[in-house]
Amino acid sequence: MHPEIVSDKPGKCPICHMNLVLKKENAPKIHNVSEDKGLGKLTWKSYMPLIAIFAVLLLSTITLSIRDTSIGNFSLESTLSYFMAGFFLTFATFKLMDLKGFAEGYSTYDLLAQKWKGYGYIYPFIELFFGLAMILVPFSVTLLVVELVVMLFSGLGVAIKIAKKEEFTCACLGTFLKVPLTKVTLIEDFGMAGLAFLMLIQIII
Repeated sequence: MHPEIVSDKPGKCPICHMNLVLKKENAPKIHNVSEDKGLGKLTWKSYMPLIAIFAVLLLSTITLSIRDTSIGNFSLESTLSYFMAGFFLTFATFKLMDLKGFAEGYSTYDLLAQKWKGYGYIYPFIELFFGLAMILVPFSVTLLVVELVVMLFSGLGVAIKIAKKEEFTCACLGTFLKVPLTKVTLIEDFGMAGLAFLMLIQIII
């Protein structure tokens, strides 16, 4: 995450507090997509923070949908918008907790951030905007199209890196939570793109 931090003995990064990894001179930069450096041995418990986040988002969405049903106002579009709003706001919040750290990690795999690092500083605010907009105008076709394009583009860089087995640092939850996120970023990006597309279909039809 922060390659400028070096030490002659084991320890933790003073910035993100991840375990320092042994530097191997002239070693090929190949990223094992089943592991995340600095997290130690991965088990199902490694994913517990992420599972908890999804569980709370899902429970909140179900609760709101039950409320809508009780007053005769249930719709699939509304249910999807509840989840998407919560998702964007939650993930944006974690990124904003360490904006610099996120931008550095994001620049290792996003196609635009690789060319212009400043995009990594803007992206969390884009997600924040999406979350708030999903509360104000959840059925806006323009909003959903923009979300679809942005999330597909963001996921494309991750997919390319994984396909090439290249080394990169996933940062979909910023640097605040130390969980294995290598493939989870695909869920964030392509998952939100899929929900935006599904909402578009529901609205247009």
